[in-house]
Order: sequence, then structure tokens, then C-alpha cells
Amino acid sequence: MTDRPPLRYLSAADVAAAMPGLPEQLRLAAVTLRALTGNADLPPKIGVHPRPDGSFALAMPAWLRGPGLDAAGDLLGIKWVTGFPGNWSLGIPAIGATVLLSDATTGEPRAILDAGGITAVRTAAVSGVAIGHWAPTGVAAPLAVALVGAGVQGESHLTMLGGVLPGSRVAIHDRDAARAAALADKGRASGLFRDVSTAASPTEAIGGADVVITMVSFGPDRQAIPVEAFARAGLVIAVDYDMCVPAAVARDAALFLVDEQAQFRTNRAGDVFAGYPDPAAIIGERLDEARPMGRVVVTHLGVGLADVVFGDAILHAAEELGLGILLPR
Repeated sequence: MTDRPPLRYLSAADVAAAMPGLPEQLRLAAVTLRALTGNADLPPKIGVHPRPDGSFALAMPAWLRGPGLDAAGDLLGIKWVTGFPGNWSLGIPAIGATVLLSDATTGEPRAILDAGGITAVRTAAVSGVAIGHWAPTGVAAPLAVALVGAGVQGESHLTMLGGVLPGSRVAIHDRDAARAAALADKGRASGLFRDVSTAASPTEAIGGADVVITMVSFGPDRQAIPVEAFARAGLVIAVDYDMCVPAAVARDAALFLVDEQAQFRTNRAGDVFAGYPDPAAIIGERLDEARPMGRVVVTHLGVGLADVVFGDAILHAAEELGLGILLPR
């Protein structure tokens, strides 16, 4: 019988140590977005909603066709992500995630990765790709950026902005003023920005921004920020579905894009994205086109394919570095 390699487990620390740098993160995000144009297979997120109210558990399987004639270069895996808002009171993260990578030629598991850090980095990298292609031009430097939300995604997006828009002015709002202040301190300490400040309200943060990124926690109040607040923004990136951005902002945009059509339409069938128009395209279909005149709105809901693509790169790096725990089969 052929010797079967052991299964590798990568902890959060292992994943962080093997995470590629920002240029490679942006490349992997672009690979994912282009693959969604027809070189991948993935369903909309499927899930259950356990107790207590507001909790969820989602399965996100994905397959990527490799460049060869056989499956040797294919990628196969699944992300399992859970959200339990009450965890904050217990002193543990509200969101948990795990990625299982499988051999695309045999189906056997290759590795199990703690995916909390992957989620944060790959999401910011997709936003970074959008900024690289659709940040407004013709605006007097430095660009002004609003970050609405200063949690895990706020931190990963601030790190990304330091590489993609160095020298920009950043305004941060979070309902927890202390958390916004702490993130602003990190931004100033990095020395990568012209200025980093906090704003007392999301409207204040967005009002003077050329680029707006929203990433607040999910809740009952949707499309919560007034349309008028986005009057200056040339690029709006919504990471939080429609928690912040009103449908009118997407309807009136010169270009409205999502990361994956089926998932967007599945969510719009319920109470989410009420009044939103059909997207003009998915992000990966417009990466080789010139930026249109007018506002661009990008909504990326997150796809398991990104976690699989990032997870595979992290696994290869971890193998070279000797990271992780080898589990017998």
C-alpha cells in the first residue's frame, strides 16, 4: 500500500508565520477573483442558525481548476465559519473559522488550518485589489479614506492600506470609541499615513472621504448611513453586506460590482440588499478594463475559494518552514 503523508494541522500562530506578504496577498486575491469568472465551482454559502439568536455556522466548499489537463494543479477545500455574538462576554472571539484542504486528485485531506487570520487577510486583500483598480483619479493627493469599523477587519484593512495607499489620510469610526482610538494609534505609529484620526460618527468619517470601506458587525439595522454622506466618495467598498451602504448608492453608481453573482442574488432574495440593483458584473470580469467616470461601488461577501487559495499558499510555506503538527492517519 502506498505510504500516505500525514495530515498537517496549522494553528493560528502557524498561519500567521506562514502568511505571504502584501504583494503576494494581492496576487492571490486577484487569482481568486479571476477564477470566479468561470474557472471554479462553489455554491452560495450554506448554513444553520444555532442558539442563541444571532448565531450562525456556514459551510463554504470550493474547487479551482488548475492550468493542466489533469487535476494535479487543482485546489479543493472547504471553510467552516461560525459566529456567536455572545462570545465577547466570555472573552473569546465571536467569529471562528477552520479550513480543510483536500487533495484534488484523490479527495484525501491534506491539512487543517485555523482560518481566523486567513479570513481577515484575504478580505482586506480583495479590498486592496479593488482600490488598486478603482480608487478615484484626478483627486488632489493625498487620498482620504474612511474606515467604518475598527475590529479585526479594521485592523487588517489598515495594514493593507499602508501598502496600497501609503501617505493617505485615514478617518476611523467605531461604535466603541476606545477601539477606534487604539486602531488610530496603530496607524499613526506605523508612519505610513499622512494622518490618522477618529470620527465621532460614520457620517463624519465618510463625509470627507474619497474611498470608503465599511465593515461593521451584522445586526438588525441595515443600510444605516444616509445617502448624502457618500457624496464625495469615488470608491465605496462594502465588506458588511448592506449594513451601512444604502441601495441608492449602488443604484446611482457608474459601476456596481460584487465578488460572486449567485451568492449576492441568494442573499438579496431575503431581507438583505433590499432595493439593490443587479450588479454590472463580478469584480474579476472588470480587472482588465479602465476605470469608469463616476463612483464605483464594490460589495464583496467573501467566498470560500479565497480561503482555499490562500490556505494552499500558506500550507506550502508552512511545509518549507517545518511549521504545524503532523497528525497520523
